[in-house]
Amino acid sequence: MKRVLPGFGLSLGCTLVYLSLLILLPLSGLAFKSSSLSLGQFWDIASGERALASYRVTFGASFLAALINAVFGLIVAWILVRYTFPGKRLVDSLVDLPFALPTAVAGITLATLYAGNGWIGRHLEPLGLKVAFTPLGIVVALTFISLPFVVRTLQPVIEDIEPEIEEAAATLGASRLQTFIRVLFPALFPALLTGFTMAFSRAVGEYGSVIFIAGNMPLISEITPLLIISKLEQYDVVGATALACVMLVISFLLLLGVNALQWWAASRHHGGRHGNKRVSP
Repeated sequence: MKRVLPGFGLSLGCTLVYLSLLILLPLSGLAFKSSSLSLGQFWDIASGERALASYRVTFGASFLAALINAVFGLIVAWILVRYTFPGKRLVDSLVDLPFALPTAVAGITLATLYAGNGWIGRHLEPLGLKVAFTPLGIVVALTFISLPFVVRTLQPVIEDIEPEIEEAAATLGASRLQTFIRVLFPALFPALLTGFTMAFSRAVGEYGSVIFIAGNMPLISEITPLLIISKLEQYDVVGATALACVMLVISFLLLLGVNALQWWAASRHHGGRHGNKRVSP
Protein backbone atom coordinates (compact mmCIF):
# COMPACT_ATOMS: atom_id res chain seq x y z
CA MET A 1 0.00 0.00 0.00
CA LYS A 2 1.35 3.42 -0.96
CA ARG A 3 1.46 5.72 2.09
CA VAL A 4 0.78 9.43 1.86
CA LEU A 5 3.10 10.31 4.76
CA PRO A 6 6.81 9.39 4.89
CA GLY A 7 7.87 5.99 6.18
CA PHE A 8 8.27 5.04 9.82
CA GLY A 9 12.04 5.64 9.91
CA LEU A 10 11.89 9.19 8.57
CA SER A 11 8.82 10.08 10.65
CA LEU A 12 10.40 8.71 13.84
CA GLY A 13 13.62 10.59 13.13
CA CYS A 14 11.78 13.89 12.65
CA THR A 15 9.79 13.24 15.82
CA LEU A 16 12.88 12.55 17.94
CA VAL A 17 14.78 15.56 16.59
CA TYR A 18 11.80 17.85 17.11
CA LEU A 19 11.17 16.65 20.67
CA SER A 20 14.87 16.79 21.49
CA LEU A 21 15.20 20.40 20.37
CA LEU A 22 12.02 21.55 22.13
CA ILE A 23 12.03 19.45 25.30
CA LEU A 24 15.05 17.26 25.97
CA LEU A 25 17.74 19.82 25.16
CA PRO A 26 16.34 22.62 27.38
CA LEU A 27 15.71 20.19 30.24
CA SER A 28 19.21 18.80 29.90
CA GLY A 29 20.63 22.33 30.03
CA LEU A 30 18.58 22.98 33.18
CA ALA A 31 19.93 19.86 34.88
CA PHE A 32 23.49 20.61 33.73
CA LYS A 33 23.39 24.16 35.09
CA SER A 34 22.06 23.06 38.48
CA SER A 35 24.70 20.30 38.70
CA SER A 36 27.30 22.99 39.41
CA LEU A 37 25.86 23.12 42.93
CA SER A 38 26.89 20.67 45.60
CA LEU A 39 24.18 18.53 47.14
CA GLY A 40 24.21 20.63 50.29
CA GLN A 41 23.95 23.90 48.38
CA PHE A 42 21.14 22.53 46.24
CA TRP A 43 19.25 21.37 49.33
CA ASP A 44 19.67 24.74 51.06
CA ILE A 45 18.15 26.56 48.09
CA ALA A 46 15.39 24.03 47.44
CA SER A 47 14.34 23.68 51.09
CA GLY A 48 14.59 27.32 52.17
CA GLU A 49 11.66 28.79 54.06
CA ARG A 50 10.69 31.07 51.18
CA ALA A 51 10.99 28.24 48.64
CA LEU A 52 8.86 25.83 50.69
CA ALA A 53 6.18 28.47 51.14
CA SER A 54 6.13 29.12 47.39
CA TYR A 55 5.73 25.37 46.70
CA ARG A 56 2.73 25.21 49.02
CA VAL A 57 1.11 28.23 47.37
CA THR A 58 1.83 27.09 43.80
CA PHE A 59 0.80 23.46 44.04
CA GLY A 60 -1.99 24.04 46.55
CA ALA A 61 -3.65 26.79 44.49
CA SER A 62 -3.14 24.81 41.26
CA PHE A 63 -4.74 21.69 42.74
CA LEU A 64 -7.67 23.65 44.12
CA ALA A 65 -8.22 25.47 40.81
CA ALA A 66 -8.10 22.21 38.85
CA LEU A 67 -10.52 20.61 41.30
CA ILE A 68 -12.99 23.50 40.95
CA ASN A 69 -12.78 23.26 37.18
CA ALA A 70 -13.27 19.49 37.30
CA VAL A 71 -16.67 20.07 38.95
CA PHE A 72 -17.90 23.15 37.11
CA GLY A 73 -16.14 22.29 33.85
CA LEU A 74 -18.16 19.06 33.76
CA ILE A 75 -21.36 21.05 34.24
CA VAL A 76 -20.42 23.54 31.51
CA ALA A 77 -19.48 20.79 29.05
CA TRP A 78 -22.71 18.90 29.78
CA ILE A 79 -24.84 22.00 29.21
CA LEU A 80 -23.07 22.86 25.96
CA VAL A 81 -23.48 19.34 24.56
CA ARG A 82 -26.91 18.26 25.79
CA TYR A 83 -28.97 21.47 25.68
CA THR A 84 -29.92 24.07 23.08
CA PHE A 85 -30.51 27.63 24.24
CA PRO A 86 -30.22 31.18 22.89
CA GLY A 87 -26.62 32.37 22.84
CA LYS A 88 -25.18 28.87 23.01
CA ARG A 89 -22.48 29.61 20.42
CA LEU A 90 -21.47 32.73 22.31
CA VAL A 91 -21.14 30.77 25.56
CA ASP A 92 -19.17 28.07 23.75
CA SER A 93 -16.77 30.66 22.33
CA LEU A 94 -16.35 32.28 25.76
CA VAL A 95 -14.90 29.02 27.05
CA ASP A 96 -11.90 29.55 24.75
CA LEU A 97 -11.38 33.15 25.88
CA PRO A 98 -8.56 32.24 28.34
CA PHE A 99 -6.70 30.68 25.39
CA ALA A 100 -6.85 33.86 23.31
CA LEU A 101 -6.51 36.46 26.07
CA PRO A 102 -2.93 37.41 27.04
CA THR A 103 -2.30 36.26 30.59
CA ALA A 104 -1.16 39.71 31.70
CA VAL A 105 -4.44 41.19 30.48
CA ALA A 106 -6.35 38.50 32.37
CA GLY A 107 -4.40 39.26 35.54
CA ILE A 108 -5.00 43.00 35.33
CA THR A 109 -8.69 42.47 34.61
CA LEU A 110 -9.17 40.07 37.52
CA ALA A 111 -7.24 42.32 39.90
CA THR A 112 -9.39 45.28 38.87
CA LEU A 113 -12.62 43.34 39.34
CA TYR A 114 -11.72 41.80 42.70
CA ALA A 115 -9.89 44.74 44.28
CA GLY A 116 -11.49 46.43 47.26
CA ASN A 117 -12.99 49.12 45.03
CA GLY A 118 -13.69 46.79 42.07
CA TRP A 119 -17.06 45.78 40.70
CA ILE A 120 -17.00 42.44 42.53
CA GLY A 121 -14.53 43.11 45.32
CA ARG A 122 -16.54 45.99 46.78
CA HIS A 123 -19.38 43.56 47.50
CA LEU A 124 -17.16 40.76 48.84
CA GLU A 125 -14.93 42.67 51.25
CA PRO A 126 -17.82 43.82 53.52
CA LEU A 127 -18.57 40.11 53.91
CA GLY A 128 -15.00 39.52 55.08
CA LEU A 129 -13.96 37.89 51.80
CA LYS A 130 -10.87 39.52 50.33
CA VAL A 131 -9.81 38.10 46.98
CA ALA A 132 -7.31 40.44 45.33
CA PHE A 133 -3.75 40.34 46.65
CA THR A 134 -4.33 37.15 48.65
CA PRO A 135 -3.83 33.42 47.96
CA LEU A 136 -7.52 33.28 47.10
CA GLY A 137 -6.83 35.63 44.20
CA ILE A 138 -4.27 33.13 42.90
CA VAL A 139 -6.92 30.40 42.90
CA VAL A 140 -9.31 32.68 41.00
CA ALA A 141 -6.68 33.47 38.34
CA LEU A 142 -5.65 29.83 37.92
CA THR A 143 -9.27 28.74 37.70
CA PHE A 144 -9.86 31.25 34.93
CA ILE A 145 -6.91 30.22 32.78
CA SER A 146 -7.36 26.44 33.16
CA LEU A 147 -11.12 26.08 32.57
CA PRO A 148 -10.94 25.36 28.80
CA PHE A 149 -8.77 22.27 29.33
CA VAL A 150 -11.50 20.49 31.27
CA VAL A 151 -14.42 21.59 29.10
CA ARG A 152 -12.78 20.79 25.76
CA THR A 153 -11.59 17.41 27.00
CA LEU A 154 -15.04 16.38 28.21
CA GLN A 155 -17.16 17.63 25.31
CA PRO A 156 -16.26 14.89 22.77
CA VAL A 157 -16.79 12.18 25.39
CA ILE A 158 -20.21 13.52 26.35
CA GLU A 159 -21.17 13.69 22.66
CA ASP A 160 -20.35 9.98 22.33
CA ILE A 161 -22.67 9.00 25.18
CA GLU A 162 -26.07 8.24 23.69
CA PRO A 163 -29.06 9.76 25.54
CA GLU A 164 -30.77 6.39 25.15
CA ILE A 165 -28.45 5.02 27.82
CA GLU A 166 -29.93 7.41 30.39
CA GLU A 167 -33.44 6.56 29.21
CA ALA A 168 -32.74 2.85 29.59
CA ALA A 169 -31.43 3.40 33.13
CA ALA A 170 -34.56 5.39 34.01
CA THR A 171 -36.75 2.64 32.52
CA LEU A 172 -35.04 0.10 34.78
CA GLY A 173 -35.92 2.22 37.80
CA ALA A 174 -32.67 4.09 38.40
CA SER A 175 -32.89 7.57 39.88
CA ARG A 176 -31.04 10.50 38.32
CA LEU A 177 -28.29 10.24 40.93
CA GLN A 178 -27.90 6.49 40.37
CA THR A 179 -27.80 7.03 36.61
CA PHE A 180 -25.05 9.60 36.98
CA ILE A 181 -22.95 7.62 39.46
CA ARG A 182 -23.31 4.16 37.92
CA VAL A 183 -23.78 4.86 34.20
CA LEU A 184 -22.42 8.28 33.23
CA PHE A 185 -19.58 8.95 35.65
CA PRO A 186 -17.59 5.75 34.90
CA ALA A 187 -17.61 6.71 31.21
CA LEU A 188 -16.66 10.32 31.95
CA PHE A 189 -14.04 9.69 34.63
CA PRO A 190 -10.99 8.99 32.39
CA ALA A 191 -11.64 12.14 30.34
CA LEU A 192 -12.38 14.13 33.49
CA LEU A 193 -9.09 12.99 34.99
CA THR A 194 -7.29 13.96 31.79
CA GLY A 195 -8.84 17.43 31.86
CA PHE A 196 -7.96 17.76 35.55
CA THR A 197 -4.34 16.82 34.82
CA MET A 198 -4.05 19.30 31.95
CA ALA A 199 -5.65 22.07 34.03
CA PHE A 200 -3.32 21.33 36.95
CA SER A 201 -0.25 21.30 34.71
CA ARG A 202 -1.25 24.59 33.10
CA ALA A 203 -1.86 26.20 36.48
CA VAL A 204 1.47 25.11 37.97
CA GLY A 205 3.44 26.95 35.30
CA GLU A 206 1.24 30.07 35.16
CA TYR A 207 2.93 33.41 35.81
CA GLY A 208 1.43 36.35 33.91
CA SER A 209 -2.12 36.31 35.24
CA VAL A 210 -1.06 35.57 38.83
CA ILE A 211 1.45 38.30 39.59
CA PHE A 212 -1.12 41.08 39.18
CA ILE A 213 -3.68 39.62 41.58
CA ALA A 214 -1.51 37.68 44.04
CA GLY A 215 0.09 40.53 45.95
CA ASN A 216 3.39 38.62 45.71
CA MET A 217 4.10 38.69 49.44
CA PRO A 218 6.92 36.31 50.43
CA LEU A 219 5.76 33.36 52.57
CA ILE A 220 2.11 34.30 51.92
CA SER A 221 1.18 34.77 48.26
CA GLU A 222 4.41 34.26 46.33
CA ILE A 223 4.38 31.55 43.65
CA THR A 224 7.48 29.59 42.69
CA PRO A 225 7.70 30.96 39.10
CA LEU A 226 7.85 34.48 40.57
CA LEU A 227 10.60 33.39 42.98
CA ILE A 228 12.55 31.99 40.02
CA ILE A 229 12.16 35.28 38.14
CA SER A 230 13.31 37.18 41.25
CA LYS A 231 16.49 35.10 41.41
CA LEU A 232 17.14 35.68 37.71
CA GLU A 233 16.76 39.43 38.22
CA GLN A 234 19.39 39.16 40.96
CA TYR A 235 21.65 37.26 38.51
CA ASP A 236 21.36 34.14 40.65
CA VAL A 237 21.01 31.83 37.65
CA VAL A 238 22.14 28.74 39.54
CA GLY A 239 19.60 29.31 42.32
CA ALA A 240 16.85 29.83 39.74
CA THR A 241 17.74 26.59 37.95
CA ALA A 242 17.76 24.71 41.26
CA LEU A 243 14.19 25.83 42.00
CA ALA A 244 13.20 25.05 38.42
CA CYS A 245 14.58 21.50 38.82
CA VAL A 246 12.55 21.02 41.99
CA MET A 247 9.41 22.20 40.17
CA LEU A 248 10.21 19.86 37.29
CA VAL A 249 10.67 16.81 39.52
CA ILE A 250 7.54 17.48 41.61
CA SER A 251 5.43 18.11 38.51
CA PHE A 252 6.74 14.96 36.85
CA LEU A 253 5.98 12.80 39.89
CA LEU A 254 2.49 14.25 40.23
CA LEU A 255 1.73 13.76 36.54
CA LEU A 256 3.12 10.22 36.71
CA GLY A 257 0.78 9.42 39.59
CA VAL A 258 -2.23 10.99 37.88
CA ASN A 259 -1.47 9.19 34.60
CA ALA A 260 -1.18 5.88 36.47
CA LEU A 261 -4.57 6.54 38.06
CA GLN A 262 -5.98 7.47 34.66
CA TRP A 263 -4.63 4.27 33.10
CA TRP A 264 -6.14 2.24 35.94
CA ALA A 265 -9.52 3.96 35.58
CA ALA A 266 -9.56 3.49 31.79
CA SER A 267 -8.56 -0.19 32.01
CA ARG A 268 -11.16 -0.81 34.69
CA HIS A 269 -13.84 0.91 32.58
CA HIS A 270 -13.02 -1.09 29.46
CA GLY A 271 -12.70 -4.28 31.47
CA GLY A 272 -16.11 -3.68 33.00
CA ARG A 273 -17.65 -3.11 29.57
CA HIS A 274 -16.20 -6.32 28.18
CA GLY A 275 -17.10 -8.23 31.33
CA ASN A 276 -20.70 -7.16 31.07
CA LYS A 277 -21.13 -8.45 27.52
CA ARG A 278 -23.44 -11.41 27.26
CA VAL A 279 -22.45 -14.38 25.20
CA SER A 280 -25.22 -15.59 22.92
CA PRO A 281 -25.98 -19.31 23.27
